[in-house]
Amino acid sequence: MSGCPTLGALLDQAKTSGVSRSDAQYLLAHLLGKSRTWVIAHSEAPLPEELLPPWNMHIQSRAKGVPLAYLVGCKEFFSLNLHVSAHVLVPRPETESLVQWALEILQRHPHSPRVLDLGTGSGAIALAIQQACPTAKVLATDVSAAALDVARANAQRLRLPVEFELSDWWQSLGQQRFDVIVSNPPYVAENDPHLLDLRHEPLHALVSGPDGLHALNHLIACAPQYVVEGGWLLLEHGYNQAQDVQFALRSAGFEAIETRTDLADVPRCTGGQWPYTHSS
Repeated sequence: MSGCPTLGALLDQAKTSGVSRSDAQYLLAHLLGKSRTWVIAHSEAPLPEELLPPWNMHIQSRAKGVPLAYLVGCKEFFSLNLHVSAHVLVPRPETESLVQWALEILQRHPHSPRVLDLGTGSGAIALAIQQACPTAKVLATDVSAAALDVARANAQRLRLPVEFELSDWWQSLGQQRFDVIVSNPPYVAENDPHLLDLRHEPLHALVSGPDGLHALNHLIACAPQYVVEGGWLLLEHGYNQAQDVQFALRSAGFEAIETRTDLADVPRCTGGQWPYTHSS
């Protein structure tokens, strides 16, 4: 065992490979079944010899841009520890602003509101809403059966009663209507240079036409058939798409249209309310 490199030496080697110290610490913690704090406090401890090959593979993968969440198999989102795989996007903190907005609306519902999460991926949005609003009846859909397997497994492990359904956006929803509809759809343009940094994540969950607006426009155009009077449609979008989404919502008949920013103060979510029918 004395010939095995220490954790501190491995962290230094990872830095020369282009992997940040914090990422390398998380990878070591994952392999050792310890916390990152433990790794930091035991820099002189040797890495067991049998863990050296997986460590080297992880460092090589991370240096090539594979997301840390895929390597450790999990990602925290809205205080939930979610399992993730290459079949789903890595949940990002920017999306938490969408969840927070949905929860503000749901707090005003006295009964059991119906919530729809379109394109759920890992289930992050649906599960966060269900956890914070136990009275809600949450349905989550995705066109990818592999993604739904990940989402269902997360729901079962977290014991959250979200329902899941295979559906290409609205295709399988029939006559159902919902109080709140949320989605983090694909919104990256086909030729966006940032796609190179996202090359390890599922392309179908990222890209949406030449301007990135195809999915957003489709969701907005069809939403009136599925939202109740007074119900809300809330959508995540790119940093420069807020005005386009506002215009599409207004054109579809939505009211009280608003855009909210994420933690970095970037316009991130835009939503609107479907009007009530006022009887005489």
